[in-house]
Amino acid sequence: MNNKSAITPMRAENYPEWYQQVIVAADLAETSPVRGCMVIKPWGYAIWENIQFVLDKRLKDTGHVNAYFPLLIPLSQLEKEAKHIEGFAKECAVVTHHRLKADDKGGLKPDGVLEEPYIIRPTSETTVGVMYAKWIQSYRDLPVLINQWANVMRWEMRTRLFLRTSEFLWQEGHTAHATEQEAVTETLKILDLYEQFVENILAMPVIKGEKTASERFPGAVSTYCIEALMQDGKALQAGTSHFLGQNFSHAYDIKFIDQEGQLKHAWTTSWGVSTRLIGGLIMSHSDDDGLVLPPAVAPQHIVILPIYKTDADRQTVLAYCDALQQALSKKTFHDRPIRVYQDNRDIRGGDKNWQWIKKGVPIRLEIGPRDVAANSLMVYRRDQAVKERSSVLFTEFVENIENSLNSMQATLFSKAKKFQETHTQTVNNLQDFKTLFNPSNHPDHPDNPDENMTPGFVACYAVDSPEVEAIVKSLKVTARCIPLNQDVPPGKCIFTGKTVSKKTLFAKAY
Repeated sequence: MNNKSAITPMRAENYPEWYQQVIVAADLAETSPVRGCMVIKPWGYAIWENIQFVLDKRLKDTGHVNAYFPLLIPLSQLEKEAKHIEGFAKECAVVTHHRLKADDKGGLKPDGVLEEPYIIRPTSETTVGVMYAKWIQSYRDLPVLINQWANVMRWEMRTRLFLRTSEFLWQEGHTAHATEQEAVTETLKILDLYEQFVENILAMPVIKGEKTASERFPGAVSTYCIEALMQDGKALQAGTSHFLGQNFSHAYDIKFIDQEGQLKHAWTTSWGVSTRLIGGLIMSHSDDDGLVLPPAVAPQHIVILPIYKTDADRQTVLAYCDALQQALSKKTFHDRPIRVYQDNRDIRGGDKNWQWIKKGVPIRLEIGPRDVAANSLMVYRRDQAVKERSSVLFTEFVENIENSLNSMQATLFSKAKKFQETHTQTVNNLQDFKTLFNPSNHPDHPDNPDENMTPGFVACYAVDSPEVEAIVKSLKVTARCIPLNQDVPPGKCIFTGKTVSKKTLFAKAY
């Protein structure tokens, strides 16, 4: 093991490679034989299951129900919404044949050309639109509030585990409403739900905002998002909620008779978060010793590590650990039983301990004969230094476990929030903007441009226009969002000099 840290390279040395090595060390996922796709391993998938469990309940509590739509979309369906297909055309995977046959070399080749190609869904607005047109006839059929847990395919050229893979898992909501205001309210309600979920469960602070025109979802009237800031100063889009207006209703003929007997087109929304959240989780909290998990999504809250040398000690220690596990399992955290695992594997204690450190388990408990005799246990918290520990009495630990986990959850959020605040700044002129994102733009800076400079979030007055987009694109920067609820007076765009009412948030991004 490296003397400096469990993960090499460290964050400060090579952040992208550090990220990959954390995934390896925590045994979260690995690349698959299919280019650009990943295999999510049990520890990684357990995190996704916990995300699903909590988010699914919150969606159902707000009146949404789950359904499932086909993986394959006929090309003719996708073609009906021009902006939509244009936005996804380069990312689509296409199925053109419906069977295989043996070739003359002992292999297989595609056979049976389809009359119409199918697209493996990059998102499901088109399929949903076709079905909603059948299901919705009257105002009495509205609203329709459906969510889907599914996989999608987007043919990515440059992939990275969890952050950007050709196939990924997500939930996608699709709703239809009788009025524009109802649809807008739904869009913003989901945005708030995402914000609360990501901040309270994943302990990731986010900024809510509206996307600029160039970053808008293809076919949407407005796209809203939550933006998170990673430890390298780059932004990560953590979730989106789209107000689609009547664009998809016109394209797919989603019409209803209103209360006055008039034929109207429905107003629709769509929204989603994906396994990208796990990538954000890794980069928000983890350190140079491996993964750090907020207790709310950790596959195991506590791991008990028995320590003994003799058979007599073994029996005593394991009996004590069993009693502790049973007592803890009766306790709850976030309205669910506390998850406790007792690691009795016959491997070296040090190796066992470091495996759990790198997996990010929130609390490790070491228990040996002396602890049993003192009716205590040695406690290690993953949000503290690896070697920091405290001896706590059995009953005291069990009684306070919920408070301990809540404390960890709050500590991780507070640390990430402080990082976001200290890496968010405002600029009032174009020269400062360029210098922040690329110090070589400073007149006194002699070096070549550093494409990896990441100052974090930079806020400034900016017009939403192609002219501004071209300037920031040259710096490899994107407009992340126009933050909501801004209490600022109008100001001059630092790029054009035109007056604008709100500031825009810029960053380098994943």
